[in-house]
Amino acid sequence: MTNEEYYNKYLDYLQFERKLSKNTILSYQDNLNRFEIFIQGKSIKDVKRNDIEAYLKFNDKMSEKSRAHYLTVLRNFYQFLVYEDLIDTNPCETIKMPKITKSLPHYLTEEEIEKLLSFPLNTPFDYRNKAMLELLYATGIRVSELVNLKLNNIHLEEDLIRVLGKGSKERISPISTICEKYLRIYIEEYRNTLLKNKTSEYVFINNFGNPITRQGFFKNLKQIAKEQGIEKEISPHTLRHSYATHMLSHGADLRIIQELLGHSDISTTEIYTHVVNEKIKNDYEKHPHAKK
Repeated sequence: MTNEEYYNKYLDYLQFERKLSKNTILSYQDNLNRFEIFIQGKSIKDVKRNDIEAYLKFNDKMSEKSRAHYLTVLRNFYQFLVYEDLIDTNPCETIKMPKITKSLPHYLTEEEIEKLLSFPLNTPFDYRNKAMLELLYATGIRVSELVNLKLNNIHLEEDLIRVLGKGSKERISPISTICEKYLRIYIEEYRNTLLKNKTSEYVFINNFGNPITRQGFFKNLKQIAKEQGIEKEISPHTLRHSYATHMLSHGADLRIIQELLGHSDISTTEIYTHVVNEKIKNDYEKHPHAKK
Protein backbone atom coordinates (compact mmCIF):
# COMPACT_ATOMS: atom_id res chain seq x y z
CA MET A 1 0.00 0.00 0.00
CA THR A 2 1.09 3.57 -0.67
CA ASN A 3 1.17 6.18 2.08
CA GLU A 4 -1.84 7.86 0.51
CA GLU A 5 -3.81 4.62 0.72
CA TYR A 6 -2.92 4.29 4.41
CA TYR A 7 -4.10 7.83 5.09
CA ASN A 8 -7.32 7.41 3.11
CA LYS A 9 -8.14 4.17 4.88
CA TYR A 10 -7.75 5.88 8.24
CA LEU A 11 -9.77 8.95 7.24
CA ASP A 12 -12.58 6.70 5.99
CA TYR A 13 -12.54 4.99 9.38
CA LEU A 14 -12.86 8.36 11.14
CA GLN A 15 -15.75 9.38 8.89
CA PHE A 16 -17.81 6.20 8.60
CA GLU A 17 -17.05 4.31 11.82
CA ARG A 18 -16.06 6.97 14.33
CA LYS A 19 -18.49 9.43 12.70
CA LEU A 20 -16.31 12.41 13.57
CA SER A 21 -17.27 15.86 12.37
CA LYS A 22 -16.14 17.18 9.01
CA ASN A 23 -13.96 19.82 10.67
CA THR A 24 -12.22 17.24 12.87
CA ILE A 25 -11.49 14.99 9.89
CA LEU A 26 -10.12 17.93 7.90
CA SER A 27 -7.86 18.78 10.85
CA TYR A 28 -6.55 15.19 10.98
CA GLN A 29 -6.05 15.20 7.22
CA ASP A 30 -4.08 18.44 7.39
CA ASN A 31 -1.85 17.02 10.15
CA LEU A 32 -1.18 13.84 8.16
CA ASN A 33 -0.40 15.88 5.04
CA ARG A 34 2.18 17.88 7.01
CA PHE A 35 3.70 14.65 8.29
CA GLU A 36 3.88 13.22 4.77
CA ILE A 37 5.75 16.31 3.56
CA PHE A 38 8.19 15.99 6.47
CA ILE A 39 9.05 12.31 5.89
CA GLN A 40 9.58 13.06 2.17
CA GLY A 41 7.94 9.97 0.76
CA LYS A 42 9.40 7.53 3.26
CA SER A 43 7.06 4.57 3.68
CA ILE A 44 4.70 4.73 6.64
CA LYS A 45 5.84 1.20 7.54
CA ASP A 46 9.46 2.32 7.81
CA VAL A 47 8.86 5.30 10.12
CA LYS A 48 10.60 4.91 13.51
CA ARG A 49 10.33 6.66 16.85
CA ASN A 50 13.21 9.02 16.02
CA ASP A 51 11.34 10.16 12.88
CA ILE A 52 8.30 11.06 14.96
CA GLU A 53 10.42 12.91 17.52
CA ALA A 54 12.24 14.82 14.78
CA TYR A 55 8.88 15.82 13.29
CA LEU A 56 7.62 17.10 16.64
CA LYS A 57 10.81 19.16 17.12
CA PHE A 58 10.86 20.43 13.53
CA ASN A 59 8.97 23.61 14.33
CA ASP A 60 10.57 25.23 17.38
CA LYS A 61 7.79 27.84 17.59
CA MET A 62 5.08 25.20 17.94
CA SER A 63 3.31 25.37 21.31
CA GLU A 64 3.25 22.36 23.62
CA LYS A 65 -0.48 22.13 23.06
CA SER A 66 0.01 21.91 19.27
CA ARG A 67 2.83 19.40 19.71
CA ALA A 68 0.56 17.24 21.86
CA HIS A 69 -2.17 17.45 19.23
CA TYR A 70 0.16 16.39 16.42
CA LEU A 71 1.44 13.48 18.51
CA THR A 72 -2.13 12.41 19.34
CA VAL A 73 -3.06 12.38 15.64
CA LEU A 74 -0.04 10.25 14.71
CA ARG A 75 -0.46 7.94 17.69
CA ASN A 76 -4.11 7.29 16.82
CA PHE A 77 -3.24 6.84 13.14
CA TYR A 78 -0.57 4.25 13.85
CA GLN A 79 -2.71 2.52 16.47
CA PHE A 80 -5.37 2.09 13.79
CA LEU A 81 -2.80 0.54 11.42
CA VAL A 82 -1.70 -1.88 14.16
CA TYR A 83 -5.32 -2.81 14.87
CA GLU A 84 -5.88 -3.47 11.16
CA ASP A 85 -2.73 -5.67 11.04
CA LEU A 86 -1.20 -3.34 8.46
CA ILE A 87 1.91 -2.74 10.61
CA ASP A 88 3.39 -4.53 13.62
CA THR A 89 4.21 -1.73 16.06
CA ASN A 90 3.22 1.84 16.83
CA PRO A 91 6.34 4.06 16.69
CA CYS A 92 4.59 6.67 18.85
CA GLU A 93 3.80 4.26 21.68
CA THR A 94 6.75 5.07 23.96
CA ILE A 95 6.88 8.83 23.24
CA LYS A 96 5.73 10.84 26.25
CA MET A 97 2.99 13.36 25.73
CA PRO A 98 4.19 16.97 26.23
CA LYS A 99 3.07 18.54 29.49
CA ILE A 100 0.49 21.21 28.84
CA THR A 101 -0.10 24.00 31.31
CA LYS A 102 -3.83 24.56 31.37
CA SER A 103 -4.63 28.24 31.14
CA LEU A 104 -7.79 29.44 32.79
CA PRO A 105 -10.54 30.25 30.27
CA HIS A 106 -11.36 33.90 29.62
CA TYR A 107 -14.87 34.95 30.56
CA LEU A 108 -16.98 38.05 31.00
CA THR A 109 -18.33 39.14 34.37
CA GLU A 110 -22.09 39.19 34.82
CA GLU A 111 -21.97 42.98 34.55
CA GLU A 112 -20.04 42.76 31.27
CA ILE A 113 -22.53 40.23 29.91
CA GLU A 114 -25.41 42.59 30.69
CA LYS A 115 -23.51 45.41 29.00
CA LEU A 116 -22.83 43.28 25.91
CA LEU A 117 -26.42 42.12 25.59
CA SER A 118 -27.93 45.58 25.96
CA PHE A 119 -26.97 46.82 22.48
CA PRO A 120 -29.71 48.79 20.63
CA LEU A 121 -32.13 46.87 18.42
CA ASN A 122 -33.05 48.71 15.22
CA THR A 123 -32.68 46.32 12.25
CA PRO A 124 -33.53 42.68 11.49
CA PHE A 125 -29.78 41.95 11.84
CA ASP A 126 -29.81 43.43 15.34
CA TYR A 127 -32.68 41.13 16.36
CA ARG A 128 -30.89 38.14 14.81
CA ASN A 129 -27.67 38.99 16.67
CA LYS A 130 -29.61 39.53 19.89
CA ALA A 131 -31.23 36.09 19.57
CA MET A 132 -27.86 34.46 18.84
CA LEU A 133 -26.09 36.11 21.77
CA GLU A 134 -28.92 35.37 24.19
CA LEU A 135 -28.92 31.75 23.03
CA LEU A 136 -25.15 31.38 23.44
CA TYR A 137 -25.23 32.78 26.96
CA ALA A 138 -28.40 30.88 27.93
CA THR A 139 -27.08 27.49 26.84
CA GLY A 140 -23.28 27.59 26.50
CA ILE A 141 -23.47 25.84 23.13
CA ARG A 142 -20.50 25.97 20.74
CA VAL A 143 -20.58 28.46 17.87
CA SER A 144 -20.55 25.55 15.38
CA GLU A 145 -23.67 24.19 17.11
CA LEU A 146 -25.24 27.64 17.03
CA VAL A 147 -24.82 28.28 13.29
CA ASN A 148 -25.92 24.73 12.44
CA LEU A 149 -29.10 24.96 14.50
CA LYS A 150 -32.22 24.14 12.49
CA LEU A 151 -35.81 25.22 13.01
CA ASN A 152 -36.88 21.73 14.03
CA ASN A 153 -34.23 21.82 16.80
CA ILE A 154 -36.03 24.65 18.57
CA HIS A 155 -39.02 24.00 20.83
CA LEU A 156 -40.14 27.36 22.15
CA GLU A 157 -43.26 26.04 23.86
CA GLU A 158 -41.11 23.74 25.99
CA ASP A 159 -38.30 26.33 26.42
CA LEU A 160 -35.61 23.99 25.10
CA ILE A 161 -33.44 23.23 22.10
CA ARG A 162 -31.93 20.03 20.74
CA VAL A 163 -28.23 20.35 19.94
CA LEU A 164 -26.16 18.09 17.70
CA GLY A 165 -22.71 18.20 19.24
CA LYS A 166 -19.32 16.59 18.68
CA GLY A 167 -19.42 13.03 17.41
CA SER A 168 -23.05 13.59 16.33
CA LYS A 169 -24.15 13.29 19.96
CA GLU A 170 -27.49 14.94 20.61
CA ARG A 171 -28.29 16.72 23.86
CA ILE A 172 -31.18 18.75 25.20
CA SER A 173 -30.59 22.23 26.59
CA PRO A 174 -33.15 24.41 28.37
CA ILE A 175 -33.34 28.09 27.43
CA SER A 176 -34.15 31.11 29.57
CA THR A 177 -37.35 33.13 29.35
CA ILE A 178 -35.53 36.12 27.86
CA CYS A 179 -33.79 33.87 25.32
CA GLU A 180 -37.14 32.36 24.34
CA LYS A 181 -38.56 35.88 23.94
CA TYR A 182 -35.91 37.09 21.50
CA LEU A 183 -35.78 33.82 19.58
CA ARG A 184 -39.52 34.09 19.04
CA ILE A 185 -39.31 37.74 17.93
CA TYR A 186 -36.49 36.97 15.49
CA ILE A 187 -38.08 33.84 14.00
CA GLU A 188 -41.62 35.18 13.76
CA GLU A 189 -40.94 38.80 12.75
CA TYR A 190 -37.51 39.16 11.13
CA ARG A 191 -36.15 35.86 9.78
CA ASN A 192 -38.26 35.89 6.61
CA THR A 193 -36.97 39.39 5.80
CA LEU A 194 -33.38 38.08 5.90
CA LEU A 195 -34.26 35.04 3.77
CA LYS A 196 -35.12 37.28 0.80
CA ASN A 197 -37.62 34.83 -0.72
CA LYS A 198 -35.25 31.89 -0.22
CA THR A 199 -36.01 28.85 1.91
CA SER A 200 -33.73 27.39 4.58
CA GLU A 201 -34.01 24.94 7.44
CA TYR A 202 -31.31 26.82 9.36
CA VAL A 203 -32.36 29.30 12.03
CA PHE A 204 -29.82 32.08 11.64
CA ILE A 205 -29.53 33.77 8.24
CA ASN A 206 -26.95 36.22 6.85
CA ASN A 207 -27.48 39.24 4.61
CA PHE A 208 -27.38 37.03 1.49
CA GLY A 209 -30.27 34.90 2.66
CA ASN A 210 -27.95 31.98 3.47
CA PRO A 211 -27.06 30.35 6.82
CA ILE A 212 -24.69 32.60 8.76
CA THR A 213 -21.13 31.27 9.10
CA ARG A 214 -18.98 31.04 12.21
CA GLN A 215 -16.69 33.69 10.75
CA GLY A 216 -19.63 35.98 10.02
CA PHE A 217 -20.98 35.69 13.54
CA PHE A 218 -17.52 36.20 15.07
CA LYS A 219 -17.13 39.42 13.09
CA ASN A 220 -20.53 40.67 14.28
CA LEU A 221 -19.73 39.76 17.89
CA LYS A 222 -16.44 41.67 17.81
CA GLN A 223 -18.23 44.72 16.41
CA ILE A 224 -20.98 44.61 19.03
CA ALA A 225 -18.43 44.20 21.84
CA LYS A 226 -16.47 47.20 20.55
CA GLU A 227 -19.58 49.36 20.31
CA GLN A 228 -20.66 48.33 23.82
CA GLY A 229 -17.29 49.23 25.31
CA ILE A 230 -16.18 45.68 26.16
CA GLU A 231 -12.40 45.99 26.38
CA LYS A 232 -11.59 42.29 26.87
CA GLU A 233 -10.68 40.06 23.95
CA ILE A 234 -13.89 38.27 23.06
CA SER A 235 -14.92 35.30 20.94
CA PRO A 236 -18.00 33.06 20.79
CA HIS A 237 -16.18 30.70 23.18
CA THR A 238 -15.93 33.55 25.71
CA LEU A 239 -19.71 33.36 26.09
CA ARG A 240 -19.52 29.58 26.57
CA HIS A 241 -16.91 30.09 29.30
CA SER A 242 -19.01 32.86 30.86
CA TYR A 243 -22.10 30.63 30.90
CA ALA A 244 -20.26 27.79 32.68
CA THR A 245 -18.48 30.07 35.13
CA HIS A 246 -21.65 31.91 36.11
CA MET A 247 -23.60 28.66 36.44
CA LEU A 248 -20.96 27.26 38.80
CA SER A 249 -20.74 30.53 40.74
CA HIS A 250 -24.49 30.34 41.39
CA GLY A 251 -24.28 26.79 42.73
CA ALA A 252 -25.00 24.56 39.72
CA ASP A 253 -23.72 20.99 39.96
CA LEU A 254 -20.54 20.31 37.98
CA ARG A 255 -22.02 17.15 36.46
CA ILE A 256 -25.05 19.08 35.22
CA ILE A 257 -22.77 21.69 33.64
CA GLN A 258 -20.77 18.88 32.01
CA GLU A 259 -23.97 17.50 30.49
CA LEU A 260 -25.19 20.88 29.29
CA LEU A 261 -21.84 21.74 27.69
CA GLY A 262 -21.60 18.34 26.01
CA HIS A 263 -18.24 17.47 27.59
CA SER A 264 -17.45 13.76 27.40
CA ASP A 265 -14.91 14.00 30.24
CA ILE A 266 -15.60 15.70 33.59
CA SER A 267 -11.96 16.86 33.75
CA THR A 268 -12.70 19.26 30.88
CA THR A 269 -15.48 20.85 32.93
CA GLU A 270 -13.42 20.98 36.13
CA ILE A 271 -11.35 23.85 34.72
CA TYR A 272 -14.24 26.13 35.69
CA THR A 273 -13.80 25.27 39.37
CA HIS A 274 -10.33 26.84 39.12
CA VAL A 275 -11.86 29.96 37.59
CA VAL A 276 -14.43 30.28 40.37
CA ASN A 277 -11.84 29.55 43.08
CA GLU A 278 -9.57 32.22 41.62
CA LYS A 279 -12.47 34.69 41.65
CA ILE A 280 -13.26 33.86 45.30
CA LYS A 281 -9.59 34.35 46.19
CA ASN A 282 -9.47 37.72 44.42
CA ASP A 283 -12.71 38.83 46.10
CA TYR A 284 -11.39 37.78 49.50
CA GLU A 285 -8.23 39.84 49.04
CA LYS A 286 -10.45 42.93 49.07
CA HIS A 287 -11.13 42.19 52.77
CA PRO A 288 -9.35 44.83 54.91
CA HIS A 289 -7.49 42.16 56.93
CA ALA A 290 -6.69 39.88 53.99
CA LYS A 291 -3.45 41.60 53.00
CA LYS A 292 -0.37 40.89 55.06
